[in-house]
Formats: sequence, structure tokens, C-alpha cells
Amino acid sequence: MQVFKFGGASVKNAQAVKNVAEILKNHGSGRLIIVVSAMDKTTNALEVIIKSWQQRNEALFSETLEELAAKHYAIIDDLFGMKSEGIRSKIEGIIAEINGKFQKNFSDNFDYEYDQIVSLGEVISTKIITAYLQECGFDAVWSDARKLVRTDRTFRNGNVDWEATERLIRNYVNDHPNNIIVTQGFVGHTPEYFTTTLGREGSDYTAAIFAFCTDAEKVTIWKDVPGMLNADPKYFRNTVKLDQISFKEAIELAYYGASVIHPKTIKPLQNKSIPLYVKSFLNPGAEGTIIQENTENDNKIPSYIFKKNQLLISVMPTDFSFIAESSLQKIFRCLTEENVTINLMQNSAVSFSFLADAEKIQLEKLIAALSREFKVRYNENLELVTIRHYNEEIIKEITGGKQQLMSQTDRQTIRLVLK
Repeated sequence: MQVFKFGGASVKNAQAVKNVAEILKNHGSGRLIIVVSAMDKTTNALEVIIKSWQQRNEALFSETLEELAAKHYAIIDDLFGMKSEGIRSKIEGIIAEINGKFQKNFSDNFDYEYDQIVSLGEVISTKIITAYLQECGFDAVWSDARKLVRTDRTFRNGNVDWEATERLIRNYVNDHPNNIIVTQGFVGHTPEYFTTTLGREGSDYTAAIFAFCTDAEKVTIWKDVPGMLNADPKYFRNTVKLDQISFKEAIELAYYGASVIHPKTIKPLQNKSIPLYVKSFLNPGAEGTIIQENTENDNKIPSYIFKKNQLLISVMPTDFSFIAESSLQKIFRCLTEENVTINLMQNSAVSFSFLADAEKIQLEKLIAALSREFKVRYNENLELVTIRHYNEEIIKEITGGKQQLMSQTDRQTIRLVLK
């Protein structure tokens, strides 16, 4: 058993879907599970639809939905030509389901409503791809992850019930021994079969879930990059492909924000020693990157992770007393209530500072909440640079001409807050 995962960019148009079929023809030997994301930009469009429904903005709701439908109908026409009627009617049914939402009141539970609509992006893409693979002669079967991946009731970030999920997936796979199973990334279901999602970019995680539950031989994630690079080429010119890294190193890089692999993806694979391949759908024959249990290459190439648009907030007691455990408790309670995710934190005798993504924070609200008991200062438009396997020459190159506001160092990693 192999698991292939195709992200939104790899199925963004008709030519990309045809490329998926070619990859399966040339690289998909043996039993196969295919996990597919929504087509490129679909999730973003569905988020606009949800917010316009919540805000009763019918014009924006209708315009966005019409554009989304037209995009998918064009792909269907390119793929199927005169034979498009069957699959088009299925997608029209889903579009009509979304359109009907506007006639209903938006519930008090935004996260619940979010999951019921956003998950349909993956449903649409997998129905189109399954139909096309069948047209190409593959024995593909559309498989509903909303009935296979069991989670708790945490909408938008469901926690997997591994025992129930393994039972459901194993039973389903055993019932389809000769099929290529095509299923959705990112989605699951509660015990009551309400749809949940696993967090943005959670399709990689879905691939790992299916691999874990079926004891797969390997997982391959098909990307628009040649493998895992040691830096994001948007921010770093001289990138190098990592041919092999260990699970431990991949977890470290994902934790610090490397964007190629979803942070939750690695652990289930490590638990069963299932290797993960990251390969290019643009050049499927190339080697890519192998992530596996042990490798001697972890320390040979420095890796760089850049986070832009960071916000540094420093909190101090108003009476200039020490930052004691009771103060930290109050600060963390406030951060939890405001749903703040910390990228870096540091405390001194009289202050506590933390770094977070500016776009994920309602700054005025957070400052007001902290200011009830503390003095608060903040710096905007900062950059967090994390370097694995650094040396002094690398640090000089990265920090040249920039003001350094904070740093944290251990034997393998340095993290720098720069302005």
C-alpha cells in the first residue's frame, strides 16, 4: 500500500489533473490511496462565502460562488468535453447546496458553519478527479473522508480518534481491495457525523492518518518544489535541496515553521517507521527528499526558516515588581482567551516578551486585555529567522545591516528577531 497526496497547486486546472493521471500511470504501482486537497484558491473563496453569509452580504456571496462554480465547470469541460454531463451535475448539486445556505440563518457557532462549507472544496476536487481517473481507465473509487476520519467535536481543528479512525479506514480499504481509493484531505467527522476539519494545510496530515491506519509502505507528497529545501526561495536565493533528513529533523523544522510539511504529519509516520517522500509533480522522475527514521545528513546543511510580519509584545508589572509565576499565569490566561499562538518567548526579572504573527492577532483588543493589569509595549513589522545547524559566518550574513531585538540559542538552533 502506498499513499499519494496532491495539494491544491497540483490539481489547480485541467492540465494539472491530467498530470496526476500521468503520475499514477508511471509511479503508482500496487495498492494506492490518493489524498487530494481542494483545487487552488478554492478554500480561500469558500472562506469569503462563509463570511459574506455571516455578514448577509448577498452580492459578495453570489459573485464569489458564481466565480468558484465557473472555475470548476471550465475544468470539467476541458477534461471531459462532450462527456461532462454526469460529473457536472454532481458539482452543480454541491454548488446548489452552498447557495441554499444563504436562505438560512447563520448559527452562533462560526467554526461549525466553517467546516460544513469549507470541506466541500475537497469534495468537489475529489469527485472531479475520481471521474477523470475512471475515464482514463483507472479503477478509482470516490471515498468520503467525512465518514472515515473520526475526530472529536473541535470544529476547525479536530483531534483524531485514532482507534475509531483505524477501524473505519481498515474496514473500508478491505472492502475495496482492487480500487484506487480517492479521498479528501483536511476533513473528518464527529461521532454524530458532523463534518470537521483538521486545521489549514491539514491534507498532509490526512495522508499520514491513512498511511498509519493501513500500515502503508510509504507516503509521497507531490509538491511544486523539487523536495524539501533548506529555505523558502521567496526569501533566500541560494536554496539547497535536502536529499534525506530524519523524522526528528523534520519535526524540528515543521515546529519552527517550515512550510513544506504540516507539523502534525510526521509523528504518525514516525510511530510506524513509514518513510515520507517529498517529490515534484513538475518533475516526477526526480529523486526528491526522503524523510525516514535515521540519516547521517541532518547536520550537514544549514536550514533557514523566515517568518515575516511579526509582532513583539513586552509585558511588565505596573509597579515594577518581578515577573513571578502569578504574573505569568495571568498573562498566559489572557493569551489563551485571545487565541494567541506564540512563536517565541523570553522573560527577564521585570518583563515577559513574546512574538506572534501580526495578521493572527486583534492587536487593540489584546493590548486592552493585557493593560488591565500590566504595562504593555510592542514593536511591529519584525522578522523571525530560525537557523538550524548555524555557524558564526551564517549569523553575520543574516543579521548584516539589521537591528537585533531578541535571540535564543542552543547547540543546533538560533532564533533571531530582526528589524
